[in-house]
Amino acid sequence: MTPKKILSLVSRFFGQSEPAHSADQPLLDSLLALAWVVEARDPYTGGHLWRVSRYASLLARQMGLSDRDAANVSVGGFVHDLGKIAIPDSVLLKTERLTDAEYAVIKTHPEIGKRLLAKHPFGERIADAVYAHHERPDGKGYPLGLTGNEITPMAAIIGICDAFDAMTSTRSYRKAMSIDDAFAVVRDNLGTQFNREYGEMFLKLGGSVNLYHIAGHSDEGIPLQHCHTCGPTIVVRSDTPLDAEVFCPACTTGYRFKGLFSTPRPTGNKANAADLAPSPDLALIERVAGQLRTLS
Repeated sequence: MTPKKILSLVSRFFGQSEPAHSADQPLLDSLLALAWVVEARDPYTGGHLWRVSRYASLLARQMGLSDRDAANVSVGGFVHDLGKIAIPDSVLLKTERLTDAEYAVIKTHPEIGKRLLAKHPFGERIADAVYAHHERPDGKGYPLGLTGNEITPMAAIIGICDAFDAMTSTRSYRKAMSIDDAFAVVRDNLGTQFNREYGEMFLKLGGSVNLYHIAGHSDEGIPLQHCHTCGPTIVVRSDTPLDAEVFCPACTTGYRFKGLFSTPRPTGNKANAADLAPSPDLALIERVAGQLRTLS
C-alpha cells in the first residue's frame, strides 16, 4: 500500500469531530499504535518515540508544568513523527545525504501529521508537538519558519528532546554521540536552534537525572540489544522470553536473546518478512495512553 493510500485510510479512520469521552479512548490507543508502526519502518530508530516522550516528560516537570500539561507533552513526544507515515522509504531510509528535493519531501511530515490529528478527539491537545517540533527560535526551522515566542512550549520541548535523542542514537551512517557531547551541542545552540530558557532547564537534567536509563533504551529498564554488525538496533520487550530468537531489523540477522544485560548470540538464521512485520508493543502504548486517560 502506498503512503498516499495509507494516509487516506488513516484520515478517514480518525475523521470525527465529537468531543472526547470514554468511548474515544481506543482511538488514542490506535493513534499511539500507528505512531509506533511508523517508527518501526526505520531499523535505526527503535525506541525513539519512547525516549523522546520520557525526556519531554522530565523536562516538562523540570519546568514546573502541571500534571495535565506534562502528560500532554509526554504523549505529544510519542506521536511527534506521525506524519512520516506518508514519507516514501526511498527518502525516509536513505543513508546518504538527501538532495534538496528529498529534503523538501521530509519537510512535509509536520503538515501531514497535523492533517491526521485535525479531527482526532485528542488532536488539539498534542497538535503542536506534531506540527511545530522542527521550528527554531532563529526562524530557520520548518514548516512555518516561526521565531522566538511564536513557538509554543510544547513544540519547543519536543524539538529539544527530539534533537537530543537523534544525537545520542546510532544511525546507519554514524555512531551515537555521548550524552555529554550532545549536551554541549544543545548548550552551543541555545537561542538559535533551541529555546534558551527550556534548553538551560534541559541541561540541568544532566545533574539531577541519570539519563543513561533512557538513552539507548526502548522502554523503562530495557536497553536496545546489539547486532554485531549494525549496533544497538534490536528492540525487545518486557515479555520477550529468554532464548527467544530476535532479529536485527537492519541486516535481518537472527540472535538468541540471553537476557537484557547479556550479549545476544547469533543463530545463523535470517529473518523472513513475517519476522520483521511490525507489531506494536501494546503494554508500552497502554502506559503512555494512560497518562492522558487519568487526566481527561
